[in-house]
Amino acid sequence: MSAVELNPRPVRVSPFIKFSRWTLLTAGIMYGLFYQNRFTKKEAAFQEVEMKRKAIRDKQLAEEKKRLAEAELRELEKIMK
Repeated sequence: MSAVELNPRPVRVSPFIKFSRWTLLTAGIMYGLFYQNRFTKKEAAFQEVEMKRKAIRDKQLAEEKKRLAEAELRELEKIMK
């Protein structure tokens, strides 16, 4: 067997270390909340702009599709004559 004896009692943690851990945990949570809120606002603004672009792009695609369908119909009429 090993000659090393295990300490049956847990080691007492310094109050300074406990305070530091809780302080850093709280600071990390506050940092995360601050930046989450900041990035959420940026994303909302980005999505608003993207929705406007999408509306314009969808309108252009619909016009292009209509124009191509009409051109194809004219070509089919030429072929059928």
